[in-house]
Amino acid sequence: MNNTILIVEDEPKLASLLADYLRQAGFDTHHIADGLKVEAWVREHAPALLLLDLMLPGKDGLAIARDLRRFTEVPVIMVTAKVEEIDRLLGLELGADDYVCKPFSPREVVARVKTVLRRLNAPQAQPIADGVVLDPLRFRVSAGENSIELTAVEFHLMETLHGEPGRIYSRDQLMDRIYPDNRIVSDRTIDSHIKKLRRKLEGLLPGEELVHSVYGAGYKYEPPV
Repeated sequence: MNNTILIVEDEPKLASLLADYLRQAGFDTHHIADGLKVEAWVREHAPALLLLDLMLPGKDGLAIARDLRRFTEVPVIMVTAKVEEIDRLLGLELGADDYVCKPFSPREVVARVKTVLRRLNAPQAQPIADGVVLDPLRFRVSAGENSIELTAVEFHLMETLHGEPGRIYSRDQLMDRIYPDNRIVSDRTIDSHIKKLRRKLEGLLPGEELVHSVYGAGYKYEPPV
């Protein structure tokens, strides 16, 4: 399995510091400073994960994340000095799996990298009685001959709701499951992920509503009929 972390960062000292800590943790690293060079390198080398700075010369991190999601589900951790909620929300909506804000501890970044990659190594889930199969190795959900690809955040939401059909999860409960480090995110973040998850599930089982809104309470999963 590829063990390379691609560091996309235009500050050489910061990139070097991150590379040192990641190598100490057992990862290989590669550094790119120009946003225009990222897509071609990812296509050729298929890294295990990207640490992607938001502000880059040539092409910014949000545009890179959007373009990457057109051909790969490689995990992406956004790195940003812009702490406004909209930037965090946009980064996650574009398929980022996590984010860290500057200034940060390199040890924190390594811990985030390990956490995201650990999800990829989870044991394969088995189908339950409703015929919907969750594959945590590929963030894929299947039903019959149809399958869809999810981001890590979308998959974790689906996994949580699917694990207890009919149970209503509040937004706070879902945020606690997805962000156990208690970072500050808004209700809009969960709503945005649910909206994207529902849109993808429509392609899995057309005409079926699997994730239901419960007014004033939250969300629940109901098996297909």
